[in-house]
Amino acid sequence: MTVRSGSTPTPSAGNGEKDGNGGNGAELKALQAALAAEHAAVYGYGVVGGRVGHDRRAEAQEAYNAHRARRDRLVRAVRDLGATPRAAAAGYALPFAVADPAAAVRLAAELERRISGVYSDLVRAATGARRGDAAEALREAAVRAVRWNGESVAFPGLAERAAAGPGASMTPRG
Repeated sequence: MTVRSGSTPTPSAGNGEKDGNGGNGAELKALQAALAAEHAAVYGYGVVGGRVGHDRRAEAQEAYNAHRARRDRLVRAVRDLGATPRAAAAGYALPFAVADPAAAVRLAAELERRISGVYSDLVRAATGARRGDAAEALREAAVRAVRWNGESVAFPGLAERAAAGPGASMTPRG
């Protein structure tokens, strides 16, 4: 679920190049993409929580809290690399209308599917502890996706990425 926010440029975009602060440019780019995806997920779970049935509201709240915590960690990681964290958009275009509890469940599963792709990119770009954190976030998203829709894939974050194509994203409303 890559969300582009043309308002905050990253200090460098790269293919393994270093940014001006000693960090890996590709890692910073992937961190910023993960941060943007977490902003979108937090927004999306606000919608899910407002529409999901009472029986799954606690699950939605747990996922919302998990994405807020991940977002906050990503903000710190971007700052640790000497960059300015990408800001959240005021609103995001949802991939489909969410008018009832069934659509809310579909949206939650879609949010997790999309964020898995972003974290798979971060796993590839990151090193050390950040790579481990990204792998853990990918695993958590894959587990939540299964809980929401009852289906799993062999390689979360990879198969979905290929099927969705590069244009499959929640985009900021502007």
